[in-house]
Amino acid sequence: MASTNPKSLFADRLNQVQESPTIKVMAAAQKLKAEGVDVVDLGVGEPDFNTPDNVKEAAKRAIDKNFTRYTPAPGVPALRDAIVTRFRADFGIERTRREVIVNVGGKQAIFNAIMATVNPGDEVLIPTPYWVSFPPIVHLCGGTPVYVETSPESGFQITAKLLSRHITPRTKLMIVNSPCNPSGAVVPLSEFNKICELAAERKVFLMSDECYQRFLYDGLQPFTGAAVPEAQRPWVIVIGSLSKTYAMTGWRIGYTIGPAELIDRMLTIQSHQTSNPTSIAQFAAIEALTGPQDSVGQMTREFQRRRDYLVPELNKIPGMHCFMPQGAFYAYPDIRALLKGDIKTCEQFAARLLEKVHIALTAGCAFGTNGFLRISYATAFAELEKTVERLNRFVKAL
Repeated sequence: MASTNPKSLFADRLNQVQESPTIKVMAAAQKLKAEGVDVVDLGVGEPDFNTPDNVKEAAKRAIDKNFTRYTPAPGVPALRDAIVTRFRADFGIERTRREVIVNVGGKQAIFNAIMATVNPGDEVLIPTPYWVSFPPIVHLCGGTPVYVETSPESGFQITAKLLSRHITPRTKLMIVNSPCNPSGAVVPLSEFNKICELAAERKVFLMSDECYQRFLYDGLQPFTGAAVPEAQRPWVIVIGSLSKTYAMTGWRIGYTIGPAELIDRMLTIQSHQTSNPTSIAQFAAIEALTGPQDSVGQMTREFQRRRDYLVPELNKIPGMHCFMPQGAFYAYPDIRALLKGDIKTCEQFAARLLEKVHIALTAGCAFGTNGFLRISYATAFAELEKTVERLNRFVKAL
């Protein structure tokens, strides 16, 4: 008779992986909302803007033209060319269609790139705080996460010097996410160039997660790993997504730019995994990339307005400290001074927040740092005002 022990029934690779914490927060918030509770939901990083009308119209045209069948697994040529054209317009660089694959969201791009490069036992450098899915994906691909701790005092800055201290003969890949989810930290261009040089010198792949690339504040300008010199290109993998930039989270379109040899191997994986990204979403993505870009600037200006309100208000709350994020749309306040009594972890703090004042957000434990909270300000201004009022009330009650 088969064993009923779940660990023996199912694949061992799942033993080190749990459900995404951000998805769990979303589910808890939705449950309370269904019960009629007024929940301020700051858990999931999703723009509260609608997909631009021109993009939606393009999708409708695709349906009307019966563009509803299988496409080439790496994406239709017109979309891959649109990605190349967008990068040429934004950064003045030349890449080729062979160096681009379209994926089912940025998450699939990351998964397939790691699957194509990492062997069992290979080490992957992951700076903390990190996006929640980086370690589970590395585990699922058989790799070993190696955490590179950054400090809140430095604004969670990652440097080439810090990364170099953790490189060993087993290091295969290092991940840099700038602007960073969850901290909003941005690696300066000069430092990013040093990290790319380090990758090429040590023959270690660098994955540059640029899903928040366009959301920069205070006059900072976007940059990309796709612009590295020719000699470094075999080692630099760029992950991009339309989800945040064009408010297209549900459309599930991401992409990878990298050496053609890597793209070919990712294609092999994808051809057996999902075949092609959704045909209709690809048609919409072409319009997003080649059409008017006004919506991106509008979102960025509004996110900066919200940031400029929220962060100073958080810093007025006794026991809470938050540095000013330079990108993405998250605040990452330090609440270590508030962890006392029966609340010893940020996870317990977040659970109590949801229970007592109905604020749903993600605890920093999910991102590898206890004592912090991730607050998404990609939500209505009025909801942020509610957040500040309820946080003040909760902390006073402590």
